Amino acid sequence: MASLSCALYLPPKCSSIRENGSISNTPQASSALGVQRPPVLDVAYAVAFNPATSLAAEQIRQSVPTEKQLTDPFRQGLIVEGGVRYRQTVVIRSYEVGPDKTATLETILNLLQETALNHVWLSGLLGDGFRATHGRMRNNLIWVVTRMHVLLDEYPIWGEVVEIDTWVGASGKNGMRRDWPLRSRFTGRVFCRATSTWVMMNQQTRRLSKMPEEVRREISPWFTEMRAVQGEALEKIEKLDDNAKYVNSNLKPKWNDLDMNHHANNVKYVRWMLETIPDEFTEDHQLSSIVLEYRRECDSSDTVQSICEPDEDSLPRDKNIRILTGFSLAPEILDGGGLFGTLDKWPTRYTHLLQIKGEKKDEEIVRGKTTWRKKNKKSSNSSH
Repeated sequence: MASLSCALYLPPKCSSIRENGSISNTPQASSALGVQRPPVLDVAYAVAFNPATSLAAEQIRQSVPTEKQLTDPFRQGLIVEGGVRYRQTVVIRSYEVGPDKTATLETILNLLQETALNHVWLSGLLGDGFRATHGRMRNNLIWVVTRMHVLLDEYPIWGEVVEIDTWVGASGKNGMRRDWPLRSRFTGRVFCRATSTWVMMNQQTRRLSKMPEEVRREISPWFTEMRAVQGEALEKIEKLDDNAKYVNSNLKPKWNDLDMNHHANNVKYVRWMLETIPDEFTEDHQLSSIVLEYRRECDSSDTVQSICEPDEDSLPRDKNIRILTGFSLAPEILDGGGLFGTLDKWPTRYTHLLQIKGEKKDEEIVRGKTTWRKKNKKSSNSSH
């Protein structure tokens, strides 16, 4: 499982500092860009270097809302659909795309995570920075994601303006679901749809917990029955072992891989999983679906092993052979008549496992299932 408070926050009234140090609720003058600077930041600068008030200064600098707001101009976000759906507009930056000028999977996953956190932010429920809402703090609970499914029909390109919506709903008696669609701001075309399942865990014991009634009352007004992924298949992902085709061992989280909870970031998990697949495959294929089943967190001291097994049944059918799964080649290919014609016959589905290597036993971090499609290089080049 991976801990994040993305499951389900709005700025306080504008204030200014009088000469005597008191705070008044008078609006500040607009900047040259037409956007008001939050005067509450001035308070932060006044107390930021006082150790006794450092926590308060941090909260003020963040402009943490204490009640529900409808818009957040600084994050280009707003509440829509009757108050339960959050929408954020972002631009794909040059450092968020890969060699083909499209947004990387890491970029998309980071955007989903950030939008979810900003939804919690704008709802007024954020109680302790990154970690918890008010009710969860009082019960010493955090949300952890147990499953995530991302469908990618197309990838946004560099400079494209995209809209990301997100909302939450009930998942069983004690769980919660969070969904996202990501689409073009100008054409409305949906690039990506994602859904995730969350449960509650005691922050100290690291054991799963039932949802307290206080927490249920806190978040249930935000629940909706909308779904971004219809008819999701929930089959369990089989566990791999060290005999898998691709194995990458001795992976160590670096300091920059850790999130605010001091665990390896979820997106880092995906990078470790996909880097196990040969570059020759990923250069010509792009991900169309990824399913993740989280088992536990990864700490900075852990040594991680990434295992990957191709699904032979997903290999494009060819009467000559299965060149990449270890079977012998047909005679005519061995004679040189068709070798290069078979080199693109890669499986299109893969099973993944990240595990922590221990002295006595290995512990699973996350299982994964990926599906890929051949890149359309002609249309990709023409679009840029």
